[in-house]
Amino acid sequence: MLVVRPICSADLSALERLARSAIPRLTNLPTQLDRLEERIVRSTQAFGGDVDGPGDEHYTFVLEDVGRGEVVGTATIRARAGAREAYYTYRQETLIHASQQLDVRREMPILSLSHEVSDSTLLCALSLDARYKDTSAESLLRRARLMFIAQYPERFAEILALAFPGHLNAQNESPFWNSVGYHFFVRDYQEINALAGLRSKSFIAEVMPQFPLYLALLTPEARAVIGCEHPDHEAALAEMLAEGFQRSRHVDLFDAGPVIEAERVRLASFYRAAWHPVRIRPANALPDVEPAMVANQQLAGFRCVVARYALSPTGQLMLSPEHAAVLGVEEGRAVLAAPLALPGVGAGGVDGVAKRSADIKGPCNGEGEG
Repeated sequence: MLVVRPICSADLSALERLARSAIPRLTNLPTQLDRLEERIVRSTQAFGGDVDGPGDEHYTFVLEDVGRGEVVGTATIRARAGAREAYYTYRQETLIHASQQLDVRREMPILSLSHEVSDSTLLCALSLDARYKDTSAESLLRRARLMFIAQYPERFAEILALAFPGHLNAQNESPFWNSVGYHFFVRDYQEINALAGLRSKSFIAEVMPQFPLYLALLTPEARAVIGCEHPDHEAALAEMLAEGFQRSRHVDLFDAGPVIEAERVRLASFYRAAWHPVRIRPANALPDVEPAMVANQQLAGFRCVVARYALSPTGQLMLSPEHAAVLGVEEGRAVLAAPLALPGVGAGGVDGVAKRSADIKGPCNGEGEG
């Protein structure tokens, strides 16, 4: 059985392993032990504190395989992306250059430095053990955070954002960084990405050009990857688009990876979630129905599992004793449940979503990969 729960100090070594195995390496999940220890402390404080509005809280979760007694995934919520310092992105815009005398009118796409995403709640730092890829574990880890936000909306912003790693070439380099950032830092993408993980991305704004970047002046390779996700994250992006997120005009400063956004009330895991009192029944007595994410009502003791969405005629959610024990709930206690399958997604689950990705992609269609 798999369960998503808040991280604790005993998870440090597992967190380090997950940070090192992330593909590609994540800026917001550094591999240094002292930084990871700090992350655990900050998360513990966030779960234990009284909060009446989104601030500098970081809520870090882990996915635990209860049978193995092993932590196999992690994911984080930053309550306010720019609480401590501005969260910078590039915003895609269009400038019009026109001359009546020459009878010329050209629409020129540009990128402008922006910190509009700073007020959003950021879903970030997700890493999953390769053995659990393309399974329900991946959806549970990614979307259990939404179940937590749904229960404690006062702790988070109305707008949720998620930045995906951008496209890298066969040499594991970012064509966008090579065309833009490298000229100002003279450091390769992997080095600057690691440096940002140790510090913050705010220092980039001090050196990167403050004026708009005209896409026509970038290399064709750089233009082709703007808004394109890393190939290993195609299914993840497709699933979150099916959840209700939309591609925004923003892209990452380093690799031009896509930033998606949504009003939280428009997400499937919010408007399809419902409270049900628990009724405990033996596992072999439960009907074979579609799975759901099921979460308890605790803050520091938050737990979320995948269980059958088996309802009694009176609206009780029937759980096995094993699921009830992991959730820490007794009969009669209410739990929040939301279908694991997303609207419009067939029985293929995450794989099925991945196959639909070509139908819902944005600016990368026709250029580059992703």
